[in-house]
Amino acid sequence: MIRPAVPEDLDAVTALHAEARATYYRGHIPDEAFDSPAEHARTRAGWAAAIERGAVLCAERDGALAGVAASRTVDGVMTLTQLHVHPALWRAGIGTALHRACVEGWRSAGVTTARLEVFEHNRRAQDFYTAHGWTPDPDEPLSGNHLVMRLTVPRAVE
Repeated sequence: MIRPAVPEDLDAVTALHAEARATYYRGHIPDEAFDSPAEHARTRAGWAAAIERGAVLCAERDGALAGVAASRTVDGVMTLTQLHVHPALWRAGIGTALHRACVEGWRSAGVTTARLEVFEHNRRAQDFYTAHGWTPDPDEPLSGNHLVMRLTVPRAVE
């Protein structure tokens, strides 16, 4: 089930975010860059603000948080800022369901293009986004150690 996040989700969302990030960052960047008290506090504050804005979707499975996605407009472009699935539930359709819900929301809001950044060593996520229609941004292919991708939001089927 996909639903909007509520403030009571904050602890579960930040825990899922930390676990997911550790799986793709560990071994590529120093642990303290993603697993320190200061980083956890920064992350928690960011998720709290996003939930307050109504910009977060949660995926539940068997009554527990299974995935989370967030998006917002950055420099005039809709940006998928986060999409995480509990690592034990990868390849179970949860990411696809979250992605679909994001795209449907963007389409309803009249968004025609979306952007995201994906860690350069996270091939699994890159393959996921490519399979869902995202392509490398020809104008800005890199942002630091992240690949930039764009999606032309499909029009509603009439």
